Amino acid sequence: MRHPLRLLQSLTVFLAGLYGLFVFAGNLMDYGSNYQFVEHVLSMDTTFDGNALMWRAITVPWIWTIAYLGIIVAEGVFAALGLIGGVVLFRRRNDDILAYDRARVWGYSAYGVGLLIWFFGFIVIGSEWFAMWQSSTWNGKDTAMPLAILFAAFAALLAMNAPTTVSEQDAVGPRRGARE
Repeated sequence: MRHPLRLLQSLTVFLAGLYGLFVFAGNLMDYGSNYQFVEHVLSMDTTFDGNALMWRAITVPWIWTIAYLGIIVAEGVFAALGLIGGVVLFRRRNDDILAYDRARVWGYSAYGVGLLIWFFGFIVIGSEWFAMWQSSTWNGKDTAMPLAILFAAFAALLAMNAPTTVSEQDAVGPRRGARE
C-alpha cells in the first residue's frame, strides 16, 4: 500500500460526511421531533426553575424555524463537503504532496463546518447561552461534545503527512533551513 495514511484520511472525511448525511436526512424525515428540540432549547422552558438567565429565552416560533432550518442547511453542507472531500482525497491519494494538500481543503472545510455546528452551535450557543445543560430532557451537550472532539481529532489527522520519500522531497524542493 503506497499511502496508508492518505487512505485513512480519505476514509475519515468520507465517514464524517456519511454521518452528516444521516443527520441531515433524519432532520428532514423527522422534522417535527427535531424541531421540538430547537423549540425547547431556545425557549429554555425545561431549564432550572428560577433560572436567572431566562432573559435569553426566545419564544418566537418563526425564529425557532429559522434556527432549525439553519441547522439543517449547515448539516447538509457538512455532509456534502465530507462526502465529496472523501472521494476527492481518495482519488488524489497517489498524487504529489502539493496536489494532495490542495485536496485537503474539502476535509478541513467539512471539519470546520462540523465544529461550527456541534461545538459552536450546540455547546457554546445551545448549552451555555440557552442553558441547555440544565435540561434533563432537551440536552444535546452529551452528544455534541464527543462529535466536536472527534472532528478536531480528525482535522489533526488530516493535517498529518507520511514521511516523504527522496523523490517526493525532490518534487517539493529543499526544506527551509536544510543544508545543501
